[in-house]
Amino acid sequence: MEEKNRRLCWKNIEAIDPVAALGEYSFMPPTHVIFDTNCLLCSGLVKFILRHERRDDIIFVNAWSDTGLEMAKSHGLTHEDLNQTFLVIRSERGFIKSDAALEIFRSLKMPWRAMRILRFVPRPLRDLVYTVIAKHRYEWFGYEPSCTVVPPEQSYRFIKVDSDK
Repeated sequence: MEEKNRRLCWKNIEAIDPVAALGEYSFMPPTHVIFDTNCLLCSGLVKFILRHERRDDIIFVNAWSDTGLEMAKSHGLTHEDLNQTFLVIRSERGFIKSDAALEIFRSLKMPWRAMRILRFVPRPLRDLVYTVIAKHRYEWFGYEPSCTVVPPEQSYRFIKVDSDK
């Protein structure tokens, strides 16, 4: 009987997610996604993230705002660089191109989180695919100034992103 109780107790301890247990008192800094708010593909990806994220701890920033440009500059990126990539900042570390996408997958629920397996594909190959899509994103997916529609209940998570649509 004692062995059974010990097993049950151990199972309960394993089931506790320490970050979820802390809730709003979590000491994990938020992840920032600096993205092109004029790109329909990018705005669609933000909607996808909102639907599939594990926790609502991602902050979205307009790449073309003063805030977005300053954050990019602090990670060595220029305005022109932001035309070719989005930036993910997690724990003060910046990620670009395919590495940024892999960081986003880390924040998603399964099965999307499993896409992190792509990290085993060599970075030059991942970045080549990323660069081709980024170069043609407006012609393939569309361009519309301030196309990102911010859900009102999520507006506190968006910095300098127009929500008048």
